[in-house]
Amino acid sequence: MTSEIVIKTDKLTKRFGDFVATNAVSFEVYKGEIFGFLGANGAGKTTAMRMLCGLSIPSSGQAKVAGFDVYTQTEEIKRNIGYMSQKFSLYDDLTVRENIRFYGGVYGLERNQLKEKINYLLHHLNLEAVAKTKVKDLPLGWKQKLAFSIAIIHEPKIVFLDEPTGGVDPVTRRQFWEMIYDAAERGTTVFVTTHYMDEAEYCHRVSIMVDGVIKALDTPAGLKKKYAAQSMDEVFLKLARDAKRSE
Repeated sequence: MTSEIVIKTDKLTKRFGDFVATNAVSFEVYKGEIFGFLGANGAGKTTAMRMLCGLSIPSSGQAKVAGFDVYTQTEEIKRNIGYMSQKFSLYDDLTVRENIRFYGGVYGLERNQLKEKINYLLHHLNLEAVAKTKVKDLPLGWKQKLAFSIAIIHEPKIVFLDEPTGGVDPVTRRQFWEMIYDAAERGTTVFVTTHYMDEAEYCHRVSIMVDGVIKALDTPAGLKKKYAAQSMDEVFLKLARDAKRSE
């Protein structure tokens, strides 16, 4: 992790009529950082992530992602980020190899680059034996690892992970986090939302949103010390128990 800022927001706000989904959210995220973005349902974290990914224009405030403005340079943002959701964004009726080839093409890899990436990922993920298997026939953990690898196939500056470990067993979750650490060590910034508070412990820093505002932002150790808590789950409960809204 370096001191280079790759995400910067200043009073970022999104309104839907009279409803303020995110209210004057300000924070910075650094290159190679694993940044946890937590909040209960309805807290506003999904709305904030959509603005940062260039999918939703803010109502007010400022933000830059990978050096690009969220109002005027959304296409540049999309080319410089990766994204993975809980549903993994894979095509079930395509094979493993076809999924890699398709997304590599979407992300603009040239033919020689794409061939190298396909061979590397199949070997690195131990998927060579199932390269011609349709994704729908893979175990959930394999789908998860493949989806993450495809999300960073174009070596983006930032990868957004929206609850990527939902429904996965604890051992597979731990293996997935090893992949996240590896990506961060190579300089990719990881912006992750999760409902698993034990995973918050793996992040370099964590922000916790409640009712559209950031209630806390610090390292896991710093948050536990500040709120006299033994775990991040306890920190989260102390902050979120008075939330007024939910999805």
